Amino acid sequence: MESKVVQPETLPAKNASDKKIKPMLDFRSDTVTKPTLEMRRAMAEAEVGDDVYGEDPTINRLEERAAQIFGREAAILVPTGTMGNAIAINIHTHHGQEIICEERGHIFNYEMAMLAWFSGCVVRPIYGEDGMLTWSEIKKRIAPGIYYKAQTGLLSLENTHNMAGGMVYPQAQFDDICDRAHESGLPVHLDGARVFNAATALGKPVAEVTRKADSVMFCLSKGLGAPVGSMLVGSKAFIVKARSIRKALGGGMRQAGILAAAGLIALEKMPLRLKEDHDNARFLAEGLAQIPGVKIDPKKVATNILVFDITGTGMNTADFSQQLATKNVLAAGINADQMRFVTHMDVSRADCESALEAVRAICR
Repeated sequence: MESKVVQPETLPAKNASDKKIKPMLDFRSDTVTKPTLEMRRAMAEAEVGDDVYGEDPTINRLEERAAQIFGREAAILVPTGTMGNAIAINIHTHHGQEIICEERGHIFNYEMAMLAWFSGCVVRPIYGEDGMLTWSEIKKRIAPGIYYKAQTGLLSLENTHNMAGGMVYPQAQFDDICDRAHESGLPVHLDGARVFNAATALGKPVAEVTRKADSVMFCLSKGLGAPVGSMLVGSKAFIVKARSIRKALGGGMRQAGILAAAGLIALEKMPLRLKEDHDNARFLAEGLAQIPGVKIDPKKVATNILVFDITGTGMNTADFSQQLATKNVLAAGINADQMRFVTHMDVSRADCESALEAVRAICR
């Protein structure tokens, strides 16, 4: 059965004589997607058990399938991507070490300093053009083996790179970084929250895109449309440790097969439609580039995220977002000067056209 897209629901009218209120078009993130009707049915009918005992058959199927798709020995379902990253960092490092990542990386800026709280590590941030690191820059920042310096314990990469506008690592560049890191004795963790978007953009299987990383976290609840959940994949020994740490963090979810049922559909079917989101993002970027006061290079829109500069409009992003909301478009700034739009399965090409018209009206 084909997956049906559930569009944002129209708010009820105040009384019988009122017209229906126009639904908000939500471009804030692909986390706002609603589960499809097929997902809802699967959730209602899911066979469940106690996952802490390893007895939830639907979760077990999801974990086995995720491991197969990524060409790994094992996988584990976690409630959130933040938890998945925190678990991986804890396994790869020990207290007092440094973690190298791009300076706009999610683990550094948007995960509540969990790498410090939980793993006792600090970040050694590096700026990468378009969010992409190179080995030539990374090797300069690896701590020398001197006893009074914090030693580098992990390299974390992000693909796609959220705050760099959904940019994708060229495969050769990603593989080279991983190879050189391993030669230097460094493990590599991939924050692959949107790695299926990266695989779609590259036209490669996700297993090939991620094979050089030691561990990978990816989200079911973003572009893949599931209501909840992320996955962590790696070796059997790695996932055994991850299961223990997940429990320590409160991630033992018992009869969570209800969630895994939606996750299975997200994993099997939803990657096939991600190109539509990418095409819509490029359409938005090309339209935005024609609006006075807005600055964006459509050629750099590789997936479903676009970041554009509005300094030429004379507004900051808080004011710009408020103006958009009055025109039934939800979006957010990533700083005072840059807005972010994210396309996903619950916004159509017509919705993108409406969003462009809203921006044009504001800039007029």
